[in-house]
Amino acid sequence: MAEKNCFGVSYDDIEQANERANDRSIVKSTPVERSTSLGQMADSDVFLKMEHLQWTGSFKTRGAYNKISQAVDRGINKFVAASAGNHAQGVALAAAKCGAESTIIMPETAPQAKIDATRSYGGTVELVGQDFQEAMSYAQSQAESPEVEFVHAYDDPEIVAGQGTLGIEMYEDYPEIDTVVLPIGGGGLISGVATALDHLSPETRVVGVQAEGASTVHESLNKGIPVTLDQVETIADGIATGGISELTLDLIDAHVDDVVTVTDTEIANAILLLLERAKQVVEGAAAAPVAAILSDELNVTGEKVMPVLSGGNLDITMLQTVLIHALTNRRQILRLRVRINDRPGKMREISEVIANHGANIHNVRHDRALPDLNVGEAALVFTIETQGSEHSNKIVDAIRGEGYAVESIENRVESAEYGQ
Repeated sequence: MAEKNCFGVSYDDIEQANERANDRSIVKSTPVERSTSLGQMADSDVFLKMEHLQWTGSFKTRGAYNKISQAVDRGINKFVAASAGNHAQGVALAAAKCGAESTIIMPETAPQAKIDATRSYGGTVELVGQDFQEAMSYAQSQAESPEVEFVHAYDDPEIVAGQGTLGIEMYEDYPEIDTVVLPIGGGGLISGVATALDHLSPETRVVGVQAEGASTVHESLNKGIPVTLDQVETIADGIATGGISELTLDLIDAHVDDVVTVTDTEIANAILLLLERAKQVVEGAAAAPVAAILSDELNVTGEKVMPVLSGGNLDITMLQTVLIHALTNRRQILRLRVRINDRPGKMREISEVIANHGANIHNVRHDRALPDLNVGEAALVFTIETQGSEHSNKIVDAIRGEGYAVESIENRVESAEYGQ
């Protein structure tokens, strides 16, 4: 990417932010762990930067503390922000630690767990509007007096400089690292980290990752202005901003080497892999860098690579959704539609075939009201737990061997393979 001078945030700003953050009751140094199993999958040495173990469960505390601490020194003691998640908690904690007040505007649709967490860190929560944009507009209107300061999640040099302290820490953790990989939502995190690393270790490659359904950086760079999406579709709500700012666009253009995209399926698989192999529970945004190093979009073969696990605030209902999606993609959860003559004993016969192959039936539905069924026919829809694709194929073959037409509901292309 083209080099240019960026005056919004300098390394000196980040270094000063790092000195402020030395009060580790506010910002703590998070660990790095080498993952042998993920390294084997990526054909590289993988070192996980575990920023999800930061206070409040994400990197957002770094930027919030840098901004709020300086504002308090200037005599400001009231802050307002708009957020449905990690930024809310970072602002609430930073304000409380600085002896200031914070009001966080959240959409009325915000998860109760995130509302409760924000309040537990000392923030006053107001629920306004049905979406984030309504909450943002209201929050900005509440910061029109000089006694109250608005804390933007990423479009603020002091926020970006605070996030950049993670770059200093990563360099101190492992100065020999070849590539670092970070998620991109509004761009505050990667802007700060890339600025720091460009100064400390210019040979280190910095790669950003966006969710496919919220990707704006490539088009923004091509047009030279921030591009905003009217609608975003991704399970990674932490990077579902739908746009970056002029500040972060300039910094990304100057300091970031590459930006790739990953699908929601790849993100879901990465969440499950991190849970299984690294024993870490992370949110979708945090799993995106791992998804990237395991994808065809990014080649890290033979490198020392450090994906940043940026946050661990994964809603339990979302975790359930993600796990079902990932297990279904692996065919460890399999849904089969079996066509039968509607006579007593058919469900038992097929169930015995499944049981004899060591699979567990979660549930079964008997359906007669389908347009493609003949009179006297029915469909049985089984949801079963298997050991994976090979096991699933054996079960399908066994059901076929008993004379039944069967198809996988998740992947209709298998219908031809299995004679449907």
